[in-house]
Amino acid sequence: MAGACHAIGIDLGTTYSCVAAWQHDHVEVIVNDQGNRTTPSYAAFTDTERLIGDAAFNQVIKNPTNTIFEAKRLIGRRFSDECVQNDMKHWPFKVVEGPAEKPVFVVTHKGVEKQFAAEEISSMVLVKMREIAEAYLGSRVKNAVITVPAYFNDSQRQATKNAGASAGLNVMRIINEPTAAAIAYGLDKKSGWYSKRNVMIFDFGGGTLDVSLLTIADSVFEVRATSGDTHLGGGDFDNRMVNYCVEQFKRKHNVDISGNPRALARLRNASEKAKRRLSFMSETDIDIDCLNQGIDFCLTITRAKFEQLNIDFFEKCMQPVEKCLKDANMDISSIHDVVLAGGSSRIPKVQQLLQEMFKGKDLCKGINPDEAIAYGAAVEAAVLSGGNLTGKLQDFTLLDVTPLSLGVRIRNEHIMSVVIPRNTRIPFKKKEWYTTSLDNQDRVCVAFYEGESTRTTNNNFLGSFFLNDIPPAPKGVPEFDVCFDIDANGILSVSAEDKSTGQKKGITFNSDRRTSQGIESLI
Repeated sequence: MAGACHAIGIDLGTTYSCVAAWQHDHVEVIVNDQGNRTTPSYAAFTDTERLIGDAAFNQVIKNPTNTIFEAKRLIGRRFSDECVQNDMKHWPFKVVEGPAEKPVFVVTHKGVEKQFAAEEISSMVLVKMREIAEAYLGSRVKNAVITVPAYFNDSQRQATKNAGASAGLNVMRIINEPTAAAIAYGLDKKSGWYSKRNVMIFDFGGGTLDVSLLTIADSVFEVRATSGDTHLGGGDFDNRMVNYCVEQFKRKHNVDISGNPRALARLRNASEKAKRRLSFMSETDIDIDCLNQGIDFCLTITRAKFEQLNIDFFEKCMQPVEKCLKDANMDISSIHDVVLAGGSSRIPKVQQLLQEMFKGKDLCKGINPDEAIAYGAAVEAAVLSGGNLTGKLQDFTLLDVTPLSLGVRIRNEHIMSVVIPRNTRIPFKKKEWYTTSLDNQDRVCVAFYEGESTRTTNNNFLGSFFLNDIPPAPKGVPEFDVCFDIDANGILSVSAEDKSTGQKKGITFNSDRRTSQGIESLI
């Protein structure tokens, strides 16, 4: 590929991000200016400058209230969401409700209070990742494939795409993280490339868990089912350890440090390091000088204690595995490989539970869990860029699915009629026929939801539009065609036509969820 044509793959992670590019017939995971192959997804604001990545991460302890991390946990969410309210209790920085129910971060930058939405922080991280790639490749980079958790909903996908556009990138495709990991695994595992294999990807990162089941055969990667939890990851384990340390400090010294952002930032940093050490040690020390009021903190924590503190999270990890197998209509014996991705997949308890579920099967640890997702994204970016692809990528095909069911509200009964079931292959288009429920009804409201409940009140409301000025007629006579279209990014558009008048309306859902772009007459 010519220098100007470079397309990159970006794993925009909750805690760390990674960028890669296809070069000289292989994937190159690109090191940043600190020589690291992953970059912290952190943004910091000081009296003089804005820092992104390692520079932001390295000053978090002295500037905790103005250093934003885990922005991905808020992307495409409402401020009132229960998980947002719970997260706010653990963060040293301030989050308030912004326009359209959107949560926004509040920081002080150059002496002025500023507010940033989650996609704005993500955009800053994406700019950093683009700059890392440009410095390595020696040319401007415009095109990128960005990964998202497979279980991200429509608004979260759209918000991520918006963040990419704000970062000056042409987002060629949004692809699912476990699918990207499967690509890395499939390309790496040259043996058996042409024999059909059922592969389960267990992708457990800093803030999200995804489980996807794929069939790989003849260079075709077909996703059969996907499941997950967009709010479960390594950060949750860190929070539990921090809470435990706060309790121990209070018990020993009768001092409550839960309101001290700097002390909590130091504890969080130490807890994350201790968690990592416990993946290869049976016990470790958390040792912090002058944690509060000149008092030192020292605690020995065992792997068994760590597992006890997080036992509910570990059990929660296995639920998507069971759901994924059920949705794909497969049993454990038909799975050839269980592949680990994401940093949290290194935790021994997670591996133990997975192995027990798969009756002692060896887990595949051959791909680097921190880099596999960016690797797969870079492959997809190379394929989408075209050019003279040879060898490994010549016949590469990716077939993915939509993670959540999509449907419409039936009359005013809060019942959801599913139009596109979850795990439907994308891109996908479907037309449905609807009619009026009342005599001489002059308008209809078409409201759209995503989720698995039969009641719309338990699902995510995406948006709605009205078809007006329907000619008088008995109920059941007027006809409306409603067309649902999910693109390859998993983003939904809907259009409707009144067959009697030719009136058309269309909608593409944006990241504000309750608002929408393109609600307009298409005549």
